Amino acid sequence: MKILYTATAKATGGRDGRATSDDGLLDVALAAPKALGGAGGATNPEQLFAAGYSACFIGALKFVGGRDKIAVPADVSVTANVGIGPRDDGEGFGLDVTLNVSLPGLDAAVANDLVARAHKVCPYSHATRGNINVTTKLV
Repeated sequence: MKILYTATAKATGGRDGRATSDDGLLDVALAAPKALGGAGGATNPEQLFAAGYSACFIGALKFVGGRDKIAVPADVSVTANVGIGPRDDGEGFGLDVTLNVSLPGLDAAVANDLVARAHKVCPYSHATRGNINVTTKLV
């Protein structure tokens, strides 16, 4: 694989710390959510993952749309729900993702096919495939 871009970010303090990017554009306080026994009040790794996956999936939709001559609506949106909880095998924690995809004005059959093909090319989908449950839904 030819690497076209490398993102670099550093976390300190774990779930109750800070995350920064090497270019200074990302600089966020981190806090464990109240649902996990934390204080809340700051972002958490699951929110960051949800935001990244959502944005990346829109990129995949646009890539497939452009390649296959499908007009992706300008107001396309993806809402990612990232759940975290104990794994069934008792070995730590796992994630579960639902991608709620909105493609207003696009025929449902075309939209569902576009979502399925985007899920095949999205780098986040590649990274998670076979590791965590990811469900795509057209909303």
